[in-house]
Amino acid sequence: MGLTDTPRANRLHIGIFGKRNSGKSSLTNALTGQEAALVSDVAGTTTDPVYKAMEVHGIGPCVFIDTAGFDDEGELGGLRVERTQEAARKTDVALLLFSGEDLAPELAWLNVFRKNNTPVVAVVNKADTEDAAALAARVREEAKLEPVLVSARTGEGVGALRAAVIRAMPADFEAESITGNLCGAGDLVLLVMPQDIQAPKGRLILPQVQVIRELLDKKCLISCCTGDTLEAALASLACPPKLIVTDSQLFRRVADLRPPQSLLTSFSILMAAYKGDTAYFTEGAKAVDGLTQASRVLIAEACTHAPLAEDIGREKIPRMLRARFGQGLAIDFVRGTDFPADLTPYDLVVHCGACMFNRKYVLSRVEQARAQGVPMTNYGILIARLTGCEAVVP
Repeated sequence: MGLTDTPRANRLHIGIFGKRNSGKSSLTNALTGQEAALVSDVAGTTTDPVYKAMEVHGIGPCVFIDTAGFDDEGELGGLRVERTQEAARKTDVALLLFSGEDLAPELAWLNVFRKNNTPVVAVVNKADTEDAAALAARVREEAKLEPVLVSARTGEGVGALRAAVIRAMPADFEAESITGNLCGAGDLVLLVMPQDIQAPKGRLILPQVQVIRELLDKKCLISCCTGDTLEAALASLACPPKLIVTDSQLFRRVADLRPPQSLLTSFSILMAAYKGDTAYFTEGAKAVDGLTQASRVLIAEACTHAPLAEDIGREKIPRMLRARFGQGLAIDFVRGTDFPADLTPYDLVVHCGACMFNRKYVLSRVEQARAQGVPMTNYGILIARLTGCEAVVP
C-alpha cells in the first residue's frame, strides 16, 4: 500500500464467515475479482484470516476478510476459531454463509453479530446447485433474513451481493471526521509535529498524515512546526491559529505558549475521537487520581513495531505515572491484537490513538472495558490530565 492509498484502518471491513468448505474463499475471490484467497476442496485450507484491501464501485475503499471455518475442530482448529472471533470484532459488515443441514452454528454467529450491532448479509453460496432454493427458504424461516443467492463459480448474484453490502453499510461510516467541528474552511490550524526516533527522516507518522489530509479537504489554512520552533512559528503568524494540534508529549510546553484564543488538542486525542469513545476515555482518565503504588495499569498499543528509545507507551507514560504514584505501580503492556479477555485485574486501561485499528475494533475494546467496569482512557487524554492542560475534543 502506497502513501496515496487509503489506510486499511480507514476502510470498510467486510468479513466473510461460514463453515469449512462453505465457499468463503471462492466468494472472496469472486467479490474482489482476484485470486485473493487460496481455494481448495480440503476442509480448513484457510487458517489465519486473509485481509485483502480493495476499491469496489459503490462501496469505495474496503477490506475483505476471508476467515477460517467457525466449525473447525481440535486444538489447532480452536486457535483458528479464535482468530475468526478476532476478525469478527473488526467487521463493519458481515457476510454470513449458510450451508449444510444444521444451521445452528450460523444462527449462533448471527446472534453474536446482532449483539455487537454488526450488519449481517445472509448468503447462500453455490446458487447453481439443486439444494440452493430449499436452503434459502430455511434461512428466511430460521434466521429471519432475506438471503442473497450467489454462485462464486459462475458469478451469478455477485452484483446483487455487492448491492446488499452497500445497503448494509453503517449509516455514519462516511460521516466520521477527525477534527469534527473544531475548525472549518478558512481557519488557520497550527500542527506541532516533532520528528524524533519514532518518525525517522523522510517520514510522517500516520495520524499527522491523516489530519493534514482532512484539513486540506476542509479548506483550512495549515502551518506546521516542530516543538523547538514553536515560538518562531507563532511569531510568524499574522493572527493566532484557531486550533493547535500537538504531539501529546509536548502538551505542557504548547499549553504555556499558545495564544489564549487558540484551541488546543493533540493528534492522539483526535484519533481517540475518530476511532473510539472520548466521553468514556475522558471519564476514565479521572481514575488516574485514585491510583496508588498498589494499583495495576494496562497500556495497550495498536502498533506491533519493536519499541524504540523513549517510546511514549513503554517509557514516557509509565515514567509519568510512577513519578506521581510511586515506583511500585504495576504496569503491563500489550501490542497489536493482544488484549486480555479479563480486564478486571486492572485499575485503568490506557490505549494509544489506535491509528492502525478500524473504529469497529476499538469500540469493541471500549465495550469490553465498560462491561467489566474497568476505566479506560487514551494516551493524549491521560497526558493532558497529568500535566494539567486543557485540551478540547471533537
